[in-house]
Amino acid sequence: MADDLRDLAARLGRALADRGLMLATAESCTGGLVSCLVTDIAGSSAWFAGGVVSYTNAAKCRILGVPQAVLDTRGAVSRETVLAMAKGARGIFGADLALAVSGIAGPDGGTPEKPVGTVWMAWDGPCGARAEVHHFEGGRLDVKGAAAKTALAAALALVVESRSDPA
Repeated sequence: MADDLRDLAARLGRALADRGLMLATAESCTGGLVSCLVTDIAGSSAWFAGGVVSYTNAAKCRILGVPQAVLDTRGAVSRETVLAMAKGARGIFGADLALAVSGIAGPDGGTPEKPVGTVWMAWDGPCGARAEVHHFEGGRLDVKGAAAKTALAAALALVVESRSDPA
């Protein structure tokens, strides 16, 4: 999977660079894996503005501006939280596109409503924001890797789709 992740990050980087766009990240359960993957690409400073690893709820509030009320009512692993995380990262870094990931990598922490492997991710860009939930199988590292891969692939698709050629 490591080569797949590196290739995906490189493809995203080329797509961002070709369009003159900057990416930012806000990560929780992936612990900076997405940022690590993109910064492993030489020259990524041309298209990667920076990232925040906001593992605690306090960091999500203080750094990314996630409202405490959202965390209290919806939880850290929710649509509302990742949308706020992505918006916060985009604003902090002045990026064109931000992606956010928050989930339960395990082996503990799951509930019947949000079992281990539940991961919410969001993207905030010039065409608006979107979020989706995924349920990944495997151990902690499997969940982190699958979440990073899915977030990068969706970001790549958004960048490619955003291409607007004048008619």
